[in-house]
Amino acid sequence: MKKSIYIYSVLFIVLLIGCIPQKNIQERSTPELPKTFGMEADTSGFQLIQWRTFFTDTTLIGLIDTALHNNLDMLMTLQKIEAARSNVMLAKGDLFPTVDASVTGAQRKFGLYTMDGAGNITTEITPGQLVPIHLPDFYLGLQASWEVDVWGKLRNKKKAALARFMESIEAKNLVVSNLIAEVANSYYQLLALDNKLEIIQENIKIQESALEMIKIQKLAGAANELAVQQFEIQLLNSKALILEVSLEISIAENRINFLLGRYPQPVKRDKSVLLLPVNSDIKVGLPSDLLQNRPDIRQSEFELMACKADVKAARAAFYPSFTITGSAGFQAFNPSFLFTSPESMVYGLIGSLAAPLINRNAIKAEFNYANATQIEAMYNYQKSILNGYVEVSNQIAIINNLDQIHDLRTEEVNIANSSIDVSNELFKTGNATYLEVLFTQQNSLDSRLSLIEVKTRQYQATIDLYKALGGGWQ
Repeated sequence: MKKSIYIYSVLFIVLLIGCIPQKNIQERSTPELPKTFGMEADTSGFQLIQWRTFFTDTTLIGLIDTALHNNLDMLMTLQKIEAARSNVMLAKGDLFPTVDASVTGAQRKFGLYTMDGAGNITTEITPGQLVPIHLPDFYLGLQASWEVDVWGKLRNKKKAALARFMESIEAKNLVVSNLIAEVANSYYQLLALDNKLEIIQENIKIQESALEMIKIQKLAGAANELAVQQFEIQLLNSKALILEVSLEISIAENRINFLLGRYPQPVKRDKSVLLLPVNSDIKVGLPSDLLQNRPDIRQSEFELMACKADVKAARAAFYPSFTITGSAGFQAFNPSFLFTSPESMVYGLIGSLAAPLINRNAIKAEFNYANATQIEAMYNYQKSILNGYVEVSNQIAIINNLDQIHDLRTEEVNIANSSIDVSNELFKTGNATYLEVLFTQQNSLDSRLSLIEVKTRQYQATIDLYKALGGGWQ
C-alpha cells in the first residue's frame, strides 16, 4: 500500500513539473499620445463625416459607388470577413461536445491460442450454440467526445478568433477608406490634366498668332529667320506637350476604370469642378480620437487582442487536458438481435486526463511563437498610432502651405497673363525683343500649369487629411 502511494506521489510531482508554463516575454509599454497636433487643441473633436456628405461632386460620388460595388480588392476583403466568421463558429463549436451517429459492421476471428479464442470455444453465445470462430459484429448508436475547458484554452482560442473577425471588419473599413481616397485623388488628377490640356491649347493659339506676327516682321525687315525659328520651336514644343498630356489622360482614365473594376472606357467628368474653391476647413479634433476613428489602428488593436488570447491558449497547453468520451447504442452478432433490449444495449463512459511530460519542445515552440507574435503585434499597434499622428500632422502642414502657395500662384498667373499683351505691344513698336516675347509666353504657360498643379494638390491634401483622421469608410 505504501509503495503504491509512493509511486502515485512521484507521478503526481512529475505531472506538476511537466505542467509548469513558460513566462511571458516583457512587453514595451505604449508611449502616450501628444495632446495636440502641434497647434491649439481642437476640443470639438473630429466628426466621422460620411463620404457622401464630404464629397459634393455627384459625378465623383457615382464613381465611388461603382468602385465600392465592383472593386476586386473590395470583393476579396469581403470574402476574408466570411472566412474569419467561419473561424469564430469553428472555435465556438470546439467548446461543446461532439456527437456522431455511427453504424459499423465487422467480421472477426480470434486466434485459438489467445485468451479470447480459447474462451469462445467453450462459451455459448445463445443457448445451445457456441461462439463461432468467424464472429460477425454489428453496432448502431451514438459516440460523443468533449474536452472540458478547465484552463480556458478553448475559450481563449474563441476570443482570438472573434478578435480576428473584428480585425477583418476593420481591414474592410481600411480598404474602403483607401479606395475612396484613391478614386477621388485619381479623379481630381484627371480633371487637372483636362485643364492642363485646355491651357496648352489656348497657349498654342497665342503662339500661332505670335508666329504669324514675327513672320510679318521678317517680311518688313524688322525680324530675321532666327526669330521665326525660335517661335516655331516653341510652338512645336507645345504641340508635343499636348500629346504627352493626352497620353497621361488616357492612363489616368484607365487607372480609374481599374479601381472601378471595369475595362477601359471614357470617364464622365466636368473639368471646371477643379476650379471651384477647396473646402479645407476640417475639424481635426484631438490625437486621441485617432484610436477610435482610424481603421488601421483599430485593426492592429484587434490583432494585438487576438495575439494575447493566443498566448493564453498556448500557455494552457502545458496543463493537463481533461477529455470525456462516451458511447451508447445497440450491438449484436446478428442483425436480427440488434434491437433486442436490454440484451443488445451497450454504453461506455471514459474520462481521461493527459499532460505533456517528455518532449515538450513542440508546445514550448508554439508558446514562444505566440509570445513573439504578441510582442510584434504590440510594436505594430504602436507603429500604427505613430504613423496616424504623423500623417495628420503632415497633411495639416501641407494644407496650410498650399493655401499660401495658391495665393502666390494666382497672383503670378494674373501678372503673367497681362504681360503677354504688354510684350506683344512693345514688340510691335520695337521696344521689346522677340526673346522677351518668347520668355513671356513661356512664363505664362508655366505659371498657369503650376496653378493647376497647386489646385490639384489642395484637393488631394484635403482628401488625404480626411482619410488620415479616420474618415471615408462610413
